[in-house]
Amino acid sequence: MEWTVRELADRAGISGRTLRHYHRIGLLGPDRIGANGYRYYGAAAVARLQRILLLRDTGMALADIAAVLEAQESQSAEVEALTRHLDQLADDREKLDRRIAAVRHTLRMRAEGLEPRMDVMLQGFNDRYESEVVERWGREAFDASNQWWHGKSVREQREWKAVAEALLARWRELQEEGEEADSAAARHHASVHVAWFAEIPGTPTHAGDAERSAAMLRGIADQYESDPSFHAMFGSEPAARLAADALRAYVRRQPL
Repeated sequence: MEWTVRELADRAGISGRTLRHYHRIGLLGPDRIGANGYRYYGAAAVARLQRILLLRDTGMALADIAAVLEAQESQSAEVEALTRHLDQLADDREKLDRRIAAVRHTLRMRAEGLEPRMDVMLQGFNDRYESEVVERWGREAFDASNQWWHGKSVREQREWKAVAEALLARWRELQEEGEEADSAAARHHASVHVAWFAEIPGTPTHAGDAERSAAMLRGIADQYESDPSFHAMFGSEPAARLAADALRAYVRRQPL
């Protein structure tokens, strides 16, 4: 069986122009060109196109895809790229599953004449730090903290946010008062900050894992210092830097 450019493009969900471009740059040629000048693609070309599309979905540039496919180690490189893509698809599916469950909950409650739970309705829609948490601490850590957060009532969520805002505001006060990271006041507030983390299920501090807790605190300190979004949350970059230095000092004082 062979397909023309148009037939292959329709089945692959891409444009004929894309196929012709792939041919021009040497990424994907047809199995043969007929006497009429038409390009014909067989099983080998279709198999190569599948690999190209999968690698392209990982964000890989076309030149890099060509290198992967043509290199002697192409099989291992392709497996690595496909594995990354599969992991991303699995994460996307889990997020979609949570959204589907949230919508189903809303529909079920409406059908029964009941008011849907506000926290359940938004599950899967506002997990801003999901990928970062999963990458650093694993899916179980994210799921535990996510369920804990969405299990709170709106009032409890507001109370928690108020505590968090006060915690960050205190760092700015300490910075403006001229406190250093190793001062008694900064040491005390670092302990308060760590205790606040420990209330969140799924974090190493919550689990009492000293080594992973230290790694988490160092990672968070690095984010506080380097991420402008955290500078805004603390009220200023110097305040965020003070918190970062104080947390690092806290880690150094703790036995592992």
